[in-house]
Amino acid sequence: MLARVLSSAVIGIDAYPVEVEVDIAKGLPSFTTVGLPEAAVKESRERVKSAIINSGYFFPDDRITVNLAPANIKKEGTGFDLPIAIGILAATGIITQKRLAGYFVLGEVSLDGRIKPVNGSLPMALAAKAAGYEGIIVPFDNGKEASVVNGISVFPVKTLSQVVGFFREYERLEAAKTDVTSLFNKNSGFEVDYSEVRGQEHAKRALEIAAAGGHNLIMIGPPGSGKTMLAKRLPSILPPISFDEALETTKIYSVTGMLEHGEAMIVKRPFRSPHHTISDAGLIGGGHVPRPGEVSLAHNGVLFLDELSEFKKHVLEVLRQPLEDMKVTISRASSSITYPASFMLVAAMNPCPCGYFSDPKHECKCTYQQIHRYRSKISGPLMDRIDIHVEVPAVAYRDLMTDFPSERSEEIKRRVSKARIVQAERFVKSKIYCNAQMNSRHMKKYCKIDDTSCSLIESAVDKLGLSARAFNRILKIARTIADLAGKTEIEAEHISEAIQYRNLDRGKFA
Repeated sequence: MLARVLSSAVIGIDAYPVEVEVDIAKGLPSFTTVGLPEAAVKESRERVKSAIINSGYFFPDDRITVNLAPANIKKEGTGFDLPIAIGILAATGIITQKRLAGYFVLGEVSLDGRIKPVNGSLPMALAAKAAGYEGIIVPFDNGKEASVVNGISVFPVKTLSQVVGFFREYERLEAAKTDVTSLFNKNSGFEVDYSEVRGQEHAKRALEIAAAGGHNLIMIGPPGSGKTMLAKRLPSILPPISFDEALETTKIYSVTGMLEHGEAMIVKRPFRSPHHTISDAGLIGGGHVPRPGEVSLAHNGVLFLDELSEFKKHVLEVLRQPLEDMKVTISRASSSITYPASFMLVAAMNPCPCGYFSDPKHECKCTYQQIHRYRSKISGPLMDRIDIHVEVPAVAYRDLMTDFPSERSEEIKRRVSKARIVQAERFVKSKIYCNAQMNSRHMKKYCKIDDTSCSLIESAVDKLGLSARAFNRILKIARTIADLAGKTEIEAEHISEAIQYRNLDRGKFA
């Protein structure tokens, strides 16, 4: 007897249909799986056999051959357990082939017939919808995640017996539903707020501009000045994540198994803060089986690198491609996988190894060679991709003790969101969505300046020694400042403020 069950597998963050063919023929008892199965897929034969027997069904003592088509793509994970078990039961006549034709099936089975969650159920549900199928059978713990996809029935199940009962039409399954709107509304708040930060108004303004224009930013200051505190509150002022952005971000977390238990969707922009001991594969992605790294987990959100100079130099260098291309391609002998990586880079560092270079209240004990070695870990090409440099000095005692109310994140967020709407309308016919992504053609069109502004930039270049790359960064930052001010044209005051955010180009920290 031959049976076919539809399932799915994942490449990168996208899923593709897999046809699980089960053939039972007379002969010596055996169980063979073909179609490039990896170790976890091959081991399914033991789990499937025990699950079928312990669920009260007959397991045939014949020659069983399972083919996973297309057979030229390597199959990974434990999600084929359930479709293989259903295929065997269909091949023995317990389930009719007609009932199986309209559904995708995925799930890992335990030895007693319980169905355990698998990675990637969201992209698999999207693949089932795109292929035009009626529904998808998923493990109960994956139900909320898969049900955010509209236009397809998602049936969460707990046991193998439930699935058999559903296909034999003596047990009814309730389709899972997720109210995406209420999900976004319920989880829109943040535990931290900029009103909790005393002083540092200059740094807050720089972060507001960075959020409004999607600019990468680096903060330089002594220990305890509040760099980490400021960075952790950045997501609270970013524009709300859209449904399409949330869906793409959730796919990344789904395939890595990093969605929290019972979580249906990532509804806040992610904030990733890896430790400085991270490897290049951990940051960018990789491994024997390529997995997304921190740059992809921060997609549509923020990647915060604290103590930037403590990261290994070769680890920092791998950031250059995703910062430029907004994606990461991991190549292996058998395949090449691309993961999205569109994120805001926020970095923080001390000005020197002891942390007190240029601090008027503490004496710096570092030599010139130590400071130079400390800074040399951050290459020019990497620094070239960071738009805003801002100094974060130690907070004065009077600022710590002041009762003057500080501006709340919600108020800053309104201005940022308004500026982003302006940029979305400006770049509606382009493939970019914020000022930081402008190329020379966009800048020529949208960053025109008057004679006064030209004289101001010329003076800055001559007196402060600003480079050509700093000139372009200043124009981009000035465009964002003008958007925040609601101005259609860049004015001299916007240029003047933008120049302040290029501290590292002035030689002050050299």
